[in-house]
Amino acid sequence: MSPSLRSLAGQVPRLLSAGVFALAGLLFWVSFDTAQGTNLRTDDSLLRLSDLIGQRSDRNAELDEDLSALHKQVDRRNREENGHPAATRQLDRLRDAAGTKPVRGPAVTVTLTDAPPDARPRIPEVPEPSPNDLVIHQQDLQAVVNALWRGGATGIRVMDQRLISTSAVRCVGNTLILQGRVYSPPYTVTAVGDRDRLRAALDDDPAIENYLQYVEAYGLGWKVEEHGMVTLRGYSGTVDLRHAEPLAE
Repeated sequence: MSPSLRSLAGQVPRLLSAGVFALAGLLFWVSFDTAQGTNLRTDDSLLRLSDLIGQRSDRNAELDEDLSALHKQVDRRNREENGHPAATRQLDRLRDAAGTKPVRGPAVTVTLTDAPPDARPRIPEVPEPSPNDLVIHQQDLQAVVNALWRGGATGIRVMDQRLISTSAVRCVGNTLILQGRVYSPPYTVTAVGDRDRLRAALDDDPAIENYLQYVEAYGLGWKVEEHGMVTLRGYSGTVDLRHAEPLAE
């Protein structure tokens, strides 16, 4: 592999990581400022901050595309320089397990949507909703992802990103942060696998059953669709593991 490709492939993940930390810092600042009584509907600085977060998210998407192209170049060079058949087969198996290789097959898509902000109870003897009752939470998205894995999914995509073993579904308020990018509802989760098993796993999950009670009571969105054939592209971001270390005394 040429030194220039190694250098570029090493720089892009660092830029993505910097973008993640920048987005997290901005969102934490918004949460803190809100706690001090800021009027979110009239504060122009927060509107500008929202635009900045959107721009950073778009930039992270561009960097992700650049990284994907670099990975393809690195894979091509590795195959050219180390084209041993057994090694190539082993590499393909590892890429399948890591989620960096596209997967194709029948699929199921789940869509979750916030309820209208003025929603009222739809069934008798249900209390008036609080704001938290009307939005999608991290636990709701995570329940769907977990159920689909249990249902034998061979690959899962949340919004437009492929999940891998180190992916974390995180929400700040009703905003999803996934692998350095920011999303707003409605949220879509697509899984490739046996559609009957996937639907059965969704139907049998207690956390989803609880969510469906809110769907019935307040009108949160829930839709399950089946697809004949879907291709999920491979994950193209960095797979380096990072961990915290204590400060030296």
